[in-house]
Amino acid sequence: MAGARTMAGAMALVALTGCGAYAQSHQEPFIQKSLAGQAISQVTAETSGGNITVAGAHDADARLEIYVWVSNQRDRDEGLSKEEIQKRLNEQYDLTVDVADHKLTVIAKPKTHFMNWGRGISISYKIYVPSNVTTRLRTSGGNIAMKDLNGAQQDFRTSGGNLDLARLGGRIKGSTSGGNISIDDAKDDIDLSTSGGNIDARHCKGTIRLSTSGGNLELTGLSGTIHATTSGGNVSGGEVEGELNTHTSGGNVDLQDLSCSLETSTSGGEISVTMRQLGKFLIIGNSSGDISLSLPGDKGVDLKVYGSRIKTSGMGNFKGETDEKRLEGSMNGGGIPVKIDGGSGRVSLAFK
Repeated sequence: MAGARTMAGAMALVALTGCGAYAQSHQEPFIQKSLAGQAISQVTAETSGGNITVAGAHDADARLEIYVWVSNQRDRDEGLSKEEIQKRLNEQYDLTVDVADHKLTVIAKPKTHFMNWGRGISISYKIYVPSNVTTRLRTSGGNIAMKDLNGAQQDFRTSGGNLDLARLGGRIKGSTSGGNISIDDAKDDIDLSTSGGNIDARHCKGTIRLSTSGGNLELTGLSGTIHATTSGGNVSGGEVEGELNTHTSGGNVDLQDLSCSLETSTSGGEISVTMRQLGKFLIIGNSSGDISLSLPGDKGVDLKVYGSRIKTSGMGNFKGETDEKRLEGSMNGGGIPVKIDGGSGRVSLAFK
């Protein structure tokens, strides 16, 4: 195929080394290849343990940088020669780099599952390509960073590293088995999960799905349809618009300055919610912890509130029934359904 260049194993390393300068400093790439003029629109990158960075750039600045890291601290202190690193690469990995039909493929595949960790190395990539690329990224344990990309789809996964994401668009689907996730200023369709790390999502909009098995959720400045869950961590944030459905099995919920429809719950933590504007519904549940809720006082609402003890303030123009543990009725003529189930916990309800 015209313009295609495919390199594997030792031949790939020899050929690519000539494409750019090598330095023993960890701040310099071991291999560098210009991608200028290739109009890259697809990126596939895989490595067994290193990091992957993909960033949007002008076509003239497009390039691939490959970094090689030695695992042994003694080797790092001594500073291995270029020749020794090259030798270990040839022994341990098949490295393939291919550029064809506007697609970049870079894959570092171990030659054996039984690595000599005393002589171990890891291979990381930094990839600078035009922003309208689609990506497929895989690393067994390294971090993945992506920024300034708006192609149709970004698909990425790491077994244990962190995900650091900024200014992305399209269908964004990523996961990590245990690392943290940070995403800022992204849009469209976002689907991110981690088995145990924290998730920090800021200034994103669209359809957003976030899931962690045990970490905390920080949700700030989001808009759209948001579904965010954690099995045991805390949920916090604010300035959310649209529709927010967020739950934790046992942590606290602290959400302030919301302008959205809201459904939230926890099995035993504390819940504190302040609504700047009500959406189409408000549903809050807690098995045993306390609930504190502040609502605008000028909206028509239909109230169903239950708890071991209910305290209200600023509630005017109310029609219905209320006692120490139950409040059912309407305020300002009714309208938006507000359902609060405090279980065995106390409920504090303020209208301002």
